Amino acid sequence: MTWAAEVNFHSGNWWADTQALLGVDFVQHAILAALLLGVVSGAIAPLIVMRQMSFAAHSTGELALMGAAAALLFGVGVSWGALVGAVLAAVVLAALGMKEQDSIVAVVLSFGMGLSVLFIYLYPGRSSAAFSLLTGQIVGVSGASLGILAGLTVLVVVVMVLLWRPLLFATVDPVLAAASGVRVRALSLVFAALIGVVASQGVQIVGALLLIALLITPGAAAVKVTANPVVAVVLSGVFSVVAAVGGLVLSLAPGLPVSVFVTTLSFVIYLACRGIAWARGRRLSADAVRAREYGGAVGAPGNGAGDGDGAGIGDDSHCHPER
Repeated sequence: MTWAAEVNFHSGNWWADTQALLGVDFVQHAILAALLLGVVSGAIAPLIVMRQMSFAAHSTGELALMGAAAALLFGVGVSWGALVGAVLAAVVLAALGMKEQDSIVAVVLSFGMGLSVLFIYLYPGRSSAAFSLLTGQIVGVSGASLGILAGLTVLVVVVMVLLWRPLLFATVDPVLAAASGVRVRALSLVFAALIGVVASQGVQIVGALLLIALLITPGAAAVKVTANPVVAVVLSGVFSVVAAVGGLVLSLAPGLPVSVFVTTLSFVIYLACRGIAWARGRRLSADAVRAREYGGAVGAPGNGAGDGDGAGIGDDSHCHPER
C-alpha cells in the first residue's frame, strides 16, 4: 500500500506532499522505526563483513520469515515469531557451520524456506499479510512493535559495547584469541543470536528479501574506507540510518515502495565508498612506484650511491686514486 493511498491525497508537489505526510502519525512511527533499525543494523554490520558471515546473515533474515509465517498461521504475534525463528536459525547456523559454513547455511536455508512456503500457503487470511513479510510493511509499524524494536535496539547496542574487545579479537584472529583464553565459540553463538534479533525486526520493516541492504551493505561500504573497527561501526551506522530514513522520506510523495529507495541509497553509498577506496589505492600505488623509481635512481651508477666513480658519503677514492 502506498503512502498516498494511506492519507488519500497527492497534490503533485513533491516538497509539499512530503511535508504534509511527515505530520501524519503512522509516518512518524515509520521514520522512528527506520532510525532504530538503521542504528542497530549499523552496529553489527562491519563485524558481519569482517567475519565473512554475509551469506549466513542474509539466510537468517530468510529464516526469520519462517518464524513470522508460522506465527501468522497459528495466530501468534508476528514480531515474536520472527524473533524466535531468526535467533534459533542464527544459533543453529553458527553451531553447525563452524568449519563448513556455506554448505550448512544452504542446507538449513532450503529447509526453512520450504517451511515458510508451506506456512504461507496454509494461512487462511489475506495474502497481503503474508506477502508483506517478503517485502516489508514499514507503513504498518504499530506503537507496540515500535516499543519492541526500541528495546531490542538498546539490548543489541549494550551487548555489543560489553563484548566489543573480545568479539573483535575473536574476529580478527580466532586462533590467537582462543589460545589467549577467549571463548571464541561462545562469542560466535552470541553474535549469531544478535544477528537473529536484528534480522527479526528487519523482516517486518524492509522484508526478508531486502534485509541485506541494511544488514550487510553499510558494513561492506564502511570497511572500504577505513581500517579502524570503531570508525567502521560509526560509519556503518550513519550509512544505514541515511539509507533507511532517507529512503523512507524519499518514498513519501511518489507513493512508491520504500524498499526501492532504501536499496538504491544503500547501493549508491557502497559505490561511493568503493570509488574512494579505488582512488586511494591508485594514489598509494603511484607513491610506491615513485618511491621505487627514486630508490633505483639513487642506487644507479653515476648517482653517488655505492659507485666508485661518484662522490658518495664515505667514498674517498677521489682523494686516493691509487686505491
